[in-house]
Amino acid sequence: MLAACLLLPFFGALLLALWPRAPARPLAIGVSVLPVVLLGWAWLRFDSDGPAFQLVTEVPWVPSLGMAVRLGVDGIALAVATMSAVLFLAAIAYPVDTMGRPRQYYAWLLFLEAVSLGLFLSLDLLLFYVFFDLSLVGMYFVIARWGHGDPEASALKFFLYTLAGSLALLLAILGLYLAADPHTFDMRALMAAQPLAGGGVAASLVFLGFVIGFGIKTPLVPFHSWLPQAHVDAPGPGSTLLAGVLLKMGTFGLIRIPYSMMSDTFARYAIVLAVLAVISILYGALVALGQRDLKRRIAYTSVNHMGYTVLGIAAAAALLDGDARARSLALTGATVEMVAHGLITGALFLIAGSFWERGADYRLSRYGGLAARAPLLTGLTVLAAFASLGLPGLAGFVAEVQIFVGTFAVYPWLAALGLLGILVTAALFLDMLRKLFFGALPAEWRSFPDLRPAEWWVLGALLAGVVVIGVYPRFLLDLIEPSVALLPGGR
Repeated sequence: MLAACLLLPFFGALLLALWPRAPARPLAIGVSVLPVVLLGWAWLRFDSDGPAFQLVTEVPWVPSLGMAVRLGVDGIALAVATMSAVLFLAAIAYPVDTMGRPRQYYAWLLFLEAVSLGLFLSLDLLLFYVFFDLSLVGMYFVIARWGHGDPEASALKFFLYTLAGSLALLLAILGLYLAADPHTFDMRALMAAQPLAGGGVAASLVFLGFVIGFGIKTPLVPFHSWLPQAHVDAPGPGSTLLAGVLLKMGTFGLIRIPYSMMSDTFARYAIVLAVLAVISILYGALVALGQRDLKRRIAYTSVNHMGYTVLGIAAAAALLDGDARARSLALTGATVEMVAHGLITGALFLIAGSFWERGADYRLSRYGGLAARAPLLTGLTVLAAFASLGLPGLAGFVAEVQIFVGTFAVYPWLAALGLLGILVTAALFLDMLRKLFFGALPAEWRSFPDLRPAEWWVLGALLAGVVVIGVYPRFLLDLIEPSVALLPGGR
């Protein structure tokens, strides 16, 4: 079942690449529905009271080196993978100018879906790294060939910056592999063995490699500088996948590898990561407030929100020998934040793409007074903005409450500082809504079209998920919480 989630998009991409007369968009939509269905089925089959990893598939690859194609899920991976599959379906279904190359565009999106889901479902360290690297290739071509502005330069900066992080990640993986006895890339065996327990220089260097690799991908300040321009120049659906899926590879990786396999070392350095997280929260919010470009403003809020996620992970790691309830809240909140941020910011970037399609401009000063002309666009943007600023009853609030309650148990001053980010986030989104939808309507936008059915159906579905999680989060928490408890230190 899990293997099919990877293979179906991959073969769909191959079919689009080789079939000149392929009905590109309908075929891509049809293929992208299948992983959503399969992961929904996996969700139904997942036993929250069962073993940590379920639905496991293992095919030997290079047995002499302990390498195999290993796939499986716990509740954390299943939640993030399902959100990612939904976002890929939304990004593929959302109308976009493919610049006369629809087959190639949808083929790259399906390829990116295959490797992204592969990363979240992988139980093998080397396979994880292969998918991590291949995701850079897919996103590079999406930005460079279908972006605007200076897409080639932005794509190159994105690729080189994140490739440097992946090299640090590879060195850390090799260090962890060599420390294990017997040598293995099996994540489950490494979690049980904790091969670098007890600390030392080797453990610190391996942990540093993981922090750099995943910190660039997340991105944490000061590793964030590749992100804003990549977002601005990417097509709207590309930005949705970059923020909603690819950034989660960093935070998911922190949970899956150093948190689970190097718990002692992570606990020692958790305060450093927590400080970086708070800096990212405040810096991302304040810089976003100063942006006059719609897409750059949304991009910097990703720095802010991923800071919340890392803060929750760091707080949970610091509490490995402390309050189990606070630790569970912090890590569960970090996972819910990954899901919530994917849906919310994914919708916001699709909305930004609709503004570009209608006005070919992201400058906030170009717009205004659109509430009367485009009520559907206004309503959905308001809902997404309120969800992003953490309004109660929406998914962002559920995540942030758990993160901050858990963090207060170990880092009360950092939690208090982090709360200031919510205030700034509220200000920046309210200012954005005022500039886009209220005030005088410029003469050039008197015929500004509202969302088409293909747009509002996709946005409505994503934001309906945000409301459901905000109103009834139990279905998601029941999936995540037992898996958090089974991670090292979770008992």
